[in-house]
Amino acid sequence: MCVRVSGREGANLMTDRYSNVALIIVAVILTLAAAATAQTVVAPLVAALFIIAIIWPLQAWLENSLPRYLALALNIIVIVVVFAVFGSLAAWAFGRVGRWIVAEAGRFQDLYAQLTAWLESHGIAIAGTWAEHFNASWLLRAVQGVTSRLNSTVSFCLIVFVYVVLGLLEVRDFERKSHGLSNRELGQLLVQGATQTAAKLRRYMLVRTQMSVATGLLVWAFARLVGLQFAAEWGVIAFVLNYIPFIGPFLATTFPTLFASAQFETWQPVLALFIGLNLVQFVVGSYIEPRVAGAALSISPSLILLSVFFWAYLWGAFGAFIGVPISIAVLTFCSLHPSSRWLAELLGSVPSGSTHQTLSD
Repeated sequence: MCVRVSGREGANLMTDRYSNVALIIVAVILTLAAAATAQTVVAPLVAALFIIAIIWPLQAWLENSLPRYLALALNIIVIVVVFAVFGSLAAWAFGRVGRWIVAEAGRFQDLYAQLTAWLESHGIAIAGTWAEHFNASWLLRAVQGVTSRLNSTVSFCLIVFVYVVLGLLEVRDFERKSHGLSNRELGQLLVQGATQTAAKLRRYMLVRTQMSVATGLLVWAFARLVGLQFAAEWGVIAFVLNYIPFIGPFLATTFPTLFASAQFETWQPVLALFIGLNLVQFVVGSYIEPRVAGAALSISPSLILLSVFFWAYLWGAFGAFIGVPISIAVLTFCSLHPSSRWLAELLGSVPSGSTHQTLSD
């Protein structure tokens, strides 16, 4: 039987669709504004959810043979040990290099003088601008800023720790309550979306860690081959920074190059180091990582870049790290509903024409 829709009914239907799209856009804008305004509350919660997604399989496995709270205690110990080791490595590497830079500040001052003279000889005057912004007062403010950042980081970690403990205790309750919702489709969406998101985030971190280790080893080997001081420290720094897409590899290339320009008296080893480090980042990031990650984590490069810089703008360094996982979570939930699956297909998390199951299947 053919049902005809009048012109007025069709116009009303289109109006309703545009109204829904407008409401979704407004909701997204308000959500992002709230995330920026309530950073001290929302950012630790997002970090805790990310950690819970990574560590939950271990918690579930321990609960099968141990009392619930004992399993939770062991899980917390594992989290603390991992973060302590990671933080100690980062502090050791950055601290060693930082102390050398402070001790050899004269070399960088001479390098700056040579660069300034060369630029001024070519009609580019920067001495006045740099002197205006980089002086003793600026250095004092920078030190105070670092101290303040360390204090806020400690507070951030404590809040995340509390969220993680409470969240691990409520995962099974969340699943049970979701299944018991009167809106069965919403409950299925929440459980299936959370499960698939957690699996993808674990794979993302596994791939990220593998690529960070590979990058760190290659940077260490190349720095040692060139003769750069603190080769092991530069490898650890590259390993740490590689967890942040785009920004991390750029800094992991720039810092050793600037360091080499102060260590070596000629430009040839500096150029060789710069080319070698960029080659390492290109091979690992553009060739090896996409093949290891597979289609499950294939996301549009433009979306990755936008995620990193947008969330870095909202939440700083933590935002740069968590931006891509947030995009993975959003696209995973979008792929589960027919009305939003086009977005996941367009941005690459679901290959077009795949047999990926949605809630309507």
